[in-house]
Amino acid sequence: MKTDIYFVRHAQPDFSIKDDLVRPLSEKGIEDTRKVTNALIDKNITSIYSSPFKRAVDTIKDFAENTGLEIKTDDNFCERRVGEWVEDFKAFSLKQWEDFDFKLDGGESLRQVQERNIAALFEVIKKNHGKSIAIATHGTALSTIINYFNPDFGHAGFWSIADKMPYILYFRFNTELTRPKSPASAGGGCQRAAKSSMDSTNIQWGLNPPLNEVSFNGIKLESLEEIEII
Repeated sequence: MKTDIYFVRHAQPDFSIKDDLVRPLSEKGIEDTRKVTNALIDKNITSIYSSPFKRAVDTIKDFAENTGLEIKTDDNFCERRVGEWVEDFKAFSLKQWEDFDFKLDGGESLRQVQERNIAALFEVIKKNHGKSIAIATHGTALSTIINYFNPDFGHAGFWSIADKMPYILYFRFNTELTRPKSPASAGGGCQRAAKSSMDSTNIQWGLNPPLNEVSFNGIKLESLEEIEII
């Protein structure tokens, strides 16, 4: 049985607002939410999950209103907690991708971000076996999910999608073998890995590369591709 996950990275936010939790979309971001709706409307999506951050919820809201689906927020899908405002974000980001356990005081390492996002993803798959699901997410959080399945996707891959807002990645999972069980829960959401292989260059260009035999409790990622947003 196939389970389809559409990860929707939020539209352009208003960067003048520094509070990560309540940062809204810019005017362009709001306009682009309708493009997200158009891209997803024919995907037979039955449930919507989202990071609780405002820009993520607002990106998927138009689609939810057009389909009558409820947006279920999950703290484990929220963006990496940095811990403090970082002026040189590129330098900070590079250090985190070079050392998956590096974090600032009060912040999260990429390993922690990955663990809670993957735990949440497998829980969603378990609850929606054989269905199509949309999950509103963030750039760093999504990049750690890609990295889980492809450890070659790192800092360069992250920056290749940094300006893509909104951005949709379609994951198709084969869940025929057993009803999946989620990995040990990371817990704590934002207050808080195992891998496989795939060509990160293909991911960047939205192709559908062949995957190695990667499975966890009956879940195998079969394909990964970008969804065009027009």
